[in-house]
Amino acid sequence: MEQSDSSTTMDNLIIRSYQDGDQVVVSRLYAEGMLTGQLAPNDTGADIENIQGAYFDNDQNHFWIAELDGQVLGMIGVAADLEHTAEIRRLRVDKAWQDSPIAERLLETSLSHCKGHSFVKVVFDTRFERDAALDLFDRFGFQHTRTKPVHGKELLEFYLDLYRHPKSDE
Repeated sequence: MEQSDSSTTMDNLIIRSYQDGDQVVVSRLYAEGMLTGQLAPNDTGADIENIQGAYFDNDQNHFWIAELDGQVLGMIGVAADLEHTAEIRRLRVDKAWQDSPIAERLLETSLSHCKGHSFVKVVFDTRFERDAALDLFDRFGFQHTRTKPVHGKELLEFYLDLYRHPKSDE
């Protein structure tokens, strides 16, 4: 689906829990986000093949879908990592909609979930280096911890201490 124009409204954007009927689109979004068509060494994709088992096996984990006018355009997951630490996984937005507020809304939803489940730290990694994405992570208060090469591209690792306040635009 192509974004119609810059005046497209986000009023109908819904962030909701994953449903089994979303699997085909989730698999497509996952595939589009893979590193040059290859999995990263630590990424088996098993969670995408079994979202119910990976993200709904306990209350701390969850997986959301961004839907606009009946079309699934984004996704994000949260999984408990270490004690009091959550990992944000699979933040993806359809290529035609990457300049929209969809990623921001998905990130807000996942961070609210993390706070509600008493996580004190959130970690994630990304290969996405566009300025808009890095600005988004910065606005939410994420700190870049390190960059490492994976399949000829750079993997950026971030963390967020939930007890710190994000930067304001003052």
